This record gives sequence, structure tokens and C-alpha cells, in this order.
Amino acid sequence: MPDREDRSEAKPGAIDAPGSDRVVRLVDYEPCRPDRILAELRDYWESLRNGRAVPARSDVDPRGIARALDHAFILERIAPGAGRLRLAGRHMIDLMGMEVRGMPICAFLNTSSRGRFSDVLESVFKAPQIARLTLHARGDYARPELNAQMLLLPLRSDLGDVTRALGCLIAEGEPGVAPRRFDLTGDEVMPIIEGGRTLTPSPSQIGFAEDPDQYVPARSPRSPEERRAMFRVIGRSED
Repeated sequence: MPDREDRSEAKPGAIDAPGSDRVVRLVDYEPCRPDRILAELRDYWESLRNGRAVPARSDVDPRGIARALDHAFILERIAPGAGRLRLAGRHMIDLMGMEVRGMPICAFLNTSSRGRFSDVLESVFKAPQIARLTLHARGDYARPELNAQMLLLPLRSDLGDVTRALGCLIAEGEPGVAPRRFDLTGDEVMPIIEGGRTLTPSPSQIGFAEDPDQYVPARSPRSPEERRAMFRVIGRSED
């Protein structure tokens, strides 16, 4: 008969369930404490800075955020005010009832809240700055009322621009029937350096990147004179 599993190899924070050989993790029975998880994620982000204003995406190691890992995500800015999930924890998958990698982060918001959310998200990348959001999902049949919080922390890409973010989404309670979407009920922006200035989230901030012409289409010529001015005669070149 083979020997039983060596108890000395059990993971830290695990105990034996009474009367069985099953190993139970204490973390599975620890109640969710959003404030503590958000604080730990921010402390981890602060530890990555090493004198820099914004840490790099390549500095993030999942082993450093073990407690927050199920709630954490990595976001990529794909357009002004828009972000796509590159990585996401199990909690976000449970809320949507599907794999969320590659999904726009605004999918977790009801349509009425997406405009304000885009303003806040763009300010995180543009300032850059930190944002904390308060979310609420209305109760319905087989869908209990949920209160949630989200934290957004800017990161630099491999190219050095601030187009990534380390985030965390925590909803308290059982999610019920997926998908669950939230209303944005409050938001707060904070400077990345204590005492620094913040950028007020506003629609006027979206679309004004380093090259404004990239997002503002040129006006088409209206008068015949304007249209003629766009043409030029190309002479035949001599051999």
C-alpha cells in the first residue's frame, strides 16, 4: 500500500480537514475584506517604483500579490478612455460567467456609467494618477445586490509610455447569475506622489494626446477655391 501524502509538503496556510485526507486552505474560509486587499495592492505597486513615478508592467510579479490575485487585472489602453483586459483573476471571471481576457473593461459597467468611467480611466493614463471607484449592482431575480470597489494604478509599457494599469475589482457577496454589471456611484483620483496635482476626469481630456490631429479629423474643403487649392500641376520630368 502506498504511503499517505507527506503532510510536511502542505502549502503554508493550509490545514487538514477533520476526519479526511483533504487539505483545506485557510484563505478559502477567510471573509473578503476589500479595504485590506486594495491597500495591499497599492502598497505592492508603491514598492515597485524604486524612486520612479510609475513602475513598469514588466516589474509586476503575481507572487507579490498572492492575496489579491483572484481580484487583480492588467489593463492595456487601446484608445482614449478605453482599456482592454490583458490578464484577469478568477473573481472577474465569476462576475461575467466567462473568460474575460481581451474584453474591454467597460463591459463590467452599465451603459449609463461608461462615459464617466472612460473619463476616469483616461485621467489615470494621462496624468498619470491613481483612481478608486465605488460600484453598485442592483438586485434582481437570482442576482443579489452587490457593492464593489475598483482600484486603478498606472504602469509603463515596455516602450516607456503609460498605457498599462494594474487594477483590482472586489465585489462583496455571492455574484449570483452572471453576467453582473455595475453602476459607477463614486470616484476619487489621487496623485501618484504625495502632495502632487491631479487631473480632473473630464470628457475634454479624451482625444487630446501628444498629437491632437491623430484624433481630430481635418475639415473637408467646402468652396470651389478651396478644392482647387488642393490640386497642383505636376510637370513631365525631363529624361
